[in-house]
Amino acid sequence: MKAGQASHARARRRKAWRYGRLAEWACAAMLRLKGYRILARRLKTPVGEIDLVARRGGTIAFVEVKARAELATAAASISGAQRRRIVRAAAAFLQARPGLDRLDCRFDVMLVRPWHPPVHLSDAWRPD
Repeated sequence: MKAGQASHARARRRKAWRYGRLAEWACAAMLRLKGYRILARRLKTPVGEIDLVARRGGTIAFVEVKARAELATAAASISGAQRRRIVRAAAAFLQARPGLDRLDCRFDVMLVRPWHPPVHLSDAWRPD
């Protein structure tokens, strides 16, 4: 790869990273408006990462945020392997916080496209 191509690729990655951070912020704000309390952002565990962990009442939601130009592309970008990693990360999070293990758990997805509010898909999948 030539130097110009490498710097262009780095610039695209930086732009995508910033867009993803902005999308996570917008999703957290929307969840707060819906009455959720954000427990964690960009949670890293040894087995995976979770974008947002939110709680409302007796339910804890592990939220994957996907930002793309089109909603269908965003929804299709969540692979089975990624879902399994998120489920393992959620289990690690709950194991480290015994007080939360009695809550109902749910896996949500929030889809973001430019200049539109996030779309919140509650209970988007169930662990196998």
